[in-house]
Amino acid sequence: MKMTDVLATETKPVLSLEITPPDRGRSVDELFTAIEGVMEFTPKFISVTYHQPHTVYEEVDGVIRRRPRRKKPGTVGISAAIKNRYAVTTIPHLICGGFDRFETEDALIDLHYLGMENILALRGDPAPGHTRFVAEKEGHNYASELVTQIAAMNRGEYLDELDNAVATEFCIGVAAYPEKHAEAPNLDKDLALLKHKVDSGADFIITQMFFKFDYFRRLVEKARAIGITVPIIPGVKPVTNRRQIEQIPRLFFATMPQELVTAVEGAKTPAQAFKGGTRYMAGLFQQLLDFGVPGIHLFIQEKSGDSHALLSAVYGS
Repeated sequence: MKMTDVLATETKPVLSLEITPPDRGRSVDELFTAIEGVMEFTPKFISVTYHQPHTVYEEVDGVIRRRPRRKKPGTVGISAAIKNRYAVTTIPHLICGGFDRFETEDALIDLHYLGMENILALRGDPAPGHTRFVAEKEGHNYASELVTQIAAMNRGEYLDELDNAVATEFCIGVAAYPEKHAEAPNLDKDLALLKHKVDSGADFIITQMFFKFDYFRRLVEKARAIGITVPIIPGVKPVTNRRQIEQIPRLFFATMPQELVTAVEGAKTPAQAFKGGTRYMAGLFQQLLDFGVPGIHLFIQEKSGDSHALLSAVYGS
């Protein structure tokens, strides 16, 4: 199922999930357990993140070789496993980092063969240990370039001229940032870049996590004002402990409203913090539903206890 087809036919906002592959050497069973913890809420889509490799240099027999290593491999395999195990449409992430255009084409061919109909096209973060993004030689510097390549393959246009080439049929998603991307000078500039991604062929938008409804409403209003008409799906992350209050702003450049900070940090026990954070996020969730969003994308990562509590607070268990 294509995301856009489902959004066009569903009468209620759809729920989608985002998960992260386990670290190298860890069991995928932990991830399946997390997914099963929220399957009662019938998610329509599950997206699987992809991570930029870090590079190490090893000397073997006097020759120094560059060796990319990924901490969290398995995006394609996990996407296929989830699709078959749970009969849920999966959306693998595809990033610019670590790929040149030819490797990207190969990855897209593999996904097409596996029957994947949706792709979330992202630039990706800088490689571990780096402060700025650096593309591979003959790779893409921006997500819009990746979207352009996928859209071209949807027209049957490959990097090499091929006779009677089969067109892919990917529904292309891209990311948006309600408060702006960390590297953008302001929201208006960020929105102009978002429109460029849509004009390049993107079919839907999923936002980065945010914690105040006004951020999302402002994003939607400004996006519509400049001619962005594709569905915009808000991304929501449960917050239930002090560690998240400290880490999320640093890692994701998202502002924590004082009401949420007080609900978690002002609690006397971890259990009270869990309840306070869940109550606040359930309120945000409900505001988004009342606003008429086409769906909500829930970041469950590797565990789902807090996500189950949040969904239960909104929909009932």
